[in-house]
Amino acid sequence: MKIVLKDRTEENVRLYFEKSQQNEIKQMLPQKAKTVEEAVEDFYKTILPNSTSYGKTIYVEDVYVGDVWCYCIDKTETPNAMLSFCIFNKTYWQKGIASIAVSLFLKNIHEKYKFETIGAFTFSNNIASQRVLEKNDFSLIEEFDEDGRLSRYYERLL
Repeated sequence: MKIVLKDRTEENVRLYFEKSQQNEIKQMLPQKAKTVEEAVEDFYKTILPNSTSYGKTIYVEDVYVGDVWCYCIDKTETPNAMLSFCIFNKTYWQKGIASIAVSLFLKNIHEKYKFETIGAFTFSNNIASQRVLEKNDFSLIEEFDEDGRLSRYYERLL
């Protein structure tokens, strides 16, 4: 199975927004943009030179299946960011695709930004995302309650 990361386009953003409205995804992945227009506007901010977020699309055998990105990019003396990912195409769930995509993306952002650490949040009941993080050498740092929902914070040295 060939998994490739590609640059994001407005077309990808529109499709991702539509697909990420599925209940199963919305329950596991908080979303900042409430409309497709907001999502497109946010995308154009990510391609500016000093953007604090950066992402790639995930393709499997030339089929667009999801996104992986980092946000809260901090390029100060201890460069770091936060990681997020989503496979929106359910046909590709439970196949190890997110684990491989995250691994590829971590190499990409380490070369691009020279991050020392990267963190990731996930809800405690999102076992699939926790497995992806653990397969990519993230360590559980803490579990906490956020607005009545149990969440976890993971971190990895790069």
